[in-house]
Amino acid sequence: MPHASVVGAITLVPGLGLVLVLLLVLAGCDALPGKPRPADRERIPSQVMAFATLYGNNCAACHGADGRLGASRPLNDPLYLALVPRSRLRRVIADGVPGTLQPAFAQSAGGTLTDAQIDALVDGLLKRWGGAKPPKSADIPPYAAPPGNAARGKVVYAAACAGCHGADVTSGQKGRALADASYLSLVSDQYLRTTVIAGRIDLGMPDWRSYTPGQPLTTQQISDVVAWLIAQRRPVPGRPDSAKEG
Repeated sequence: MPHASVVGAITLVPGLGLVLVLLLVLAGCDALPGKPRPADRERIPSQVMAFATLYGNNCAACHGADGRLGASRPLNDPLYLALVPRSRLRRVIADGVPGTLQPAFAQSAGGTLTDAQIDALVDGLLKRWGGAKPPKSADIPPYAAPPGNAARGKVVYAAACAGCHGADVTSGQKGRALADASYLSLVSDQYLRTTVIAGRIDLGMPDWRSYTPGQPLTTQQISDVVAWLIAQRRPVPGRPDSAKEG
């Protein structure tokens, strides 16, 4: 019997040792060289909430890597972010602007972003680029308004815009021809109004306060010059009619 106990002990100890070794190996798997930590593991796209990643993957190609110097208007602009209502900014991201190159990003509209990700983008834009002291909305012309009188707008354009953008469809010394049919086919009416008000901070284009020194454009003049620009639209083969908002 004593001999059997010794044999049994000898038999059990190696088995127990193997179990302990396996447990130690499994416990140390996360510490193996080259194994990513849980925090480093790639998330599925719908779980990404970091503003920098969301912006870089969805917005930077058109609006610039740092929110400026892209093909479309800069988002890194405190004046623009004070001008555009938050609800409108969110709707443009979520639903896009029909008739323009601004796509819809919301999953409900055929895009890839969840509602939470769209909110993260909007929050990130306002927090990162809204500016420490953004202009007061009461001091800025209304974001949206019906187009004014095109005939009056032509006079406004000649006085405030032609010096940089040229008369009619000819380019000026500092800017492209705004009345060019190809350009006008790519932008919405609201885009034109937004640009007249906010300018292009990244390209040196002033806002509505500085086209004529000491004489900011009035709300009516803004609506009138937008009406004149809209009136310069001409059909462009392959391009649908530009949207009325955006």
